[in-house]
Amino acid sequence: MFWQLAIASGIVFFPCYTREVTPMFISRLVKLTPLLVAGFFSMHLYATETDHPQLKAFPAATEGSKRFVIVLPHKERGEEAAYQLELIPGKIQLTDGVNKFRLGTGIESRPLKGWGYTYYEVTGEDATLSTLMAAPEGQAAVEQFVSGRSILIRYNSRLPVVIYAPEDYEIRYRLWQTSETFETANEN
Repeated sequence: MFWQLAIASGIVFFPCYTREVTPMFISRLVKLTPLLVAGFFSMHLYATETDHPQLKAFPAATEGSKRFVIVLPHKERGEEAAYQLELIPGKIQLTDGVNKFRLGTGIESRPLKGWGYTYYEVTGEDATLSTLMAAPEGQAAVEQFVSGRSILIRYNSRLPVVIYAPEDYEIRYRLWQTSETFETANEN
């Protein structure tokens, strides 16, 4: 409908410029539209985690656990050395909003036997630790993400990052990037 309205008005509006509609423009638009739609559709499919070709090597989650998959944006081999990925296990819990909370769990790497790949597993005691400051009278409970020990791993865009965690957990992650300059330490 948008294209019909745009063509009927004689002008096509794009975010960066306005173009008068000519017969040649319409023929090019008609030829390119299926390609653009197919391109967007295929980009969406490739971006989903379950489509990664190497994911078939990793087993499904066992009963009582979930499998999380992170597919990192492609970087060239020289660029990947400047990045790291931080994996943070945790879950949403009701807290008092005053104290600092932490889980007794962490993430450990495990080898995928027969493949040479690595997967990660949330391990440790599922106990919540906290500071013991007194909350003000009538302080409302607050839902927040309570995390366990995180792990920094090297950036590898060629393989998916697979993490197995208990069912009530979620995995959050951050990308870390180094600066391009080096600083010199002072001798003392």
